Amino acid sequence: MKRFATLSLVVTLGACGGGEPAETPQQSAPAAAQPAAPAGEMTMPDWMHVDAAARTVHMTITAGLTDAKNYWNFNGGHDGNMTITVPEGFTVTIDLVNKDPNMAHSLGIVTQTSGFGAMPEPTPAFDGAITANPGSMTDATMPGETETIRFAAATAGNYSMVCFIPGHAATGMYVHFNVSADEKAGVQGPS
Repeated sequence: MKRFATLSLVVTLGACGGGEPAETPQQSAPAAAQPAAPAGEMTMPDWMHVDAAARTVHMTITAGLTDAKNYWNFNGGHDGNMTITVPEGFTVTIDLVNKDPNMAHSLGIVTQTSGFGAMPEPTPAFDGAITANPGSMTDATMPGETETIRFAAATAGNYSMVCFIPGHAATGMYVHFNVSADEKAGVQGPS
């Protein structure tokens, strides 16, 4: 009986087209590639304000601004298709507005730039660069709410802005967040 069950499984898999012909060399799975950062001109959208004299950046980031990715987006950006750049050493204030009609969202700046798992570690790259209760579907920023965070963009480098609600970053609720050493600021990609 055991033999019959095994044979049945093999026949079923073969009938589904689960195998490659023997003469086709096996190709190894490609390593998880980091999505390319958006190219193109850096712009200054109306939701971002930079005060060079005061060394501050203020932005309004709206979760669920559009219905893209089932409202799982930041100002319409998702899957790394947008890059927000702020100058190194500036104080950054982010107002997270949740316009998703159904779901809580959170926001944090992290050192990881791709390959997010179902439950990314809510460890911010900078002190204060994360909303409260970031992984809670009932205590994060709920639909219709706004939450403000403030932090110093202390170190130049490439980071990501992510939502920590389980499954959100893994399915694309993240954008690139760069800190520039040369005082560049603006957005590339959807804005």
